Amino acid sequence: MIGPFVARETVAQCNHCSRTFFSDSLLRIVASRCNVAYDILVFVGKAMFQRHRNWQEIRTELIARNVRLSTSEIEYLGRKFVTYLALGHRQATPRIRQAMEISGGYILHLDAMHEGDAPALMTGMDSLSDIVLANIKLPSEHSEHIIPFLRKLQGDYGTPLACVHNMGTGILKAVAEVFPGIRDFICHFHFLRDIGKDFLEPAYAQLRKCLRCHATSARLHTLLREIRPTLVEQSTKCAMLAKTIKKAAPLEDFTLMPVATAYCLTLWALQGKHCGDGYGFPFDRPLLDFAQRLLDIHSSLPELLDLFLNRNETYDKKAIRKLAVEVSRIGTDSALCLAVEELRWRSTVFDRLREAMRIAPVDGNKGLNDDGTAGNHVHHPPRCSEVSLRSQHQPQVDRRPSMHQDGRTDR
Repeated sequence: MIGPFVARETVAQCNHCSRTFFSDSLLRIVASRCNVAYDILVFVGKAMFQRHRNWQEIRTELIARNVRLSTSEIEYLGRKFVTYLALGHRQATPRIRQAMEISGGYILHLDAMHEGDAPALMTGMDSLSDIVLANIKLPSEHSEHIIPFLRKLQGDYGTPLACVHNMGTGILKAVAEVFPGIRDFICHFHFLRDIGKDFLEPAYAQLRKCLRCHATSARLHTLLREIRPTLVEQSTKCAMLAKTIKKAAPLEDFTLMPVATAYCLTLWALQGKHCGDGYGFPFDRPLLDFAQRLLDIHSSLPELLDLFLNRNETYDKKAIRKLAVEVSRIGTDSALCLAVEELRWRSTVFDRLREAMRIAPVDGNKGLNDDGTAGNHVHHPPRCSEVSLRSQHQPQVDRRPSMHQDGRTDR
């Protein structure tokens, strides 16, 4: 990372056995038959996979450090970094196993990610040390594909103290076959998510259907594109209008106010589709936020129309009229309003369950990294937010909180 340099290597050869000896110091800097050093390889790998930079961005950063590489070479170094990382992890397996045994064992967390019918990337992780033990790409989450992966984990790291995973049938069967008799747990997050999907999906699907029928999102985006050139042309007036609004001062020029109001309200409504705490559905319900904002605008329409359309001044009223038409379609759709109302009370009940289970809280900021919070007088070790499935070693004591109708919980 200091730029190009030239190394002069002295190679020695034994006169008796003709064995050749190369420089160990140089091999620790750059691999044999390569002209890019290890530190550049590591820089490229970390930039690509930790800082999410693309090839051109990495190339620019390297040029600033007097290292000039083509984008194809940077792409090659990224693949090489991952290969070296996998080989290093494989070589470190005995030491990882020894460290976990010294700590008393490990708890295996299993999960897979995939989109639709695409292959699944399954990961096994020790939740006590936060070490990812293995990854594998599987055709599906069926038990016949998961079992070899678990047997490989068992051979490398031994039998875990316990397993934690979701309620997938394939994982359940595979764990029961490979690790019979060990403590088996369901992740609270997956447990709560599956309950929420079953409870909220019917009303959410109805709301989605209604919004699609109206094509509301597409129409509002079209309205934004129509309004934006007008605001760009009058950017100076927009800046003055913004300052006036911030100071709560009386308006001297009212002509731009209807267009700016239509633009801001449209933008605010569409932003509802990006609301959430990062947990995903059913914890985040962006369509409900979107529909609720549209209904809020609809309830304010009489005041808006009286303010902008019933005045004698001559200014552009098309944008505010179009917005009124769009939100009126939503506000007068009885099926959509019923779906929103049902989704509201279902969400309230589900959020009470989230609070009782002390995981994925409303307004939480940990997203999928939330481990749950400890309740009063009950100690929960890190990453032990789980429901027991099976234990053949000792009887289970039910410590889960019970929720009453009035919202109280017994812990």
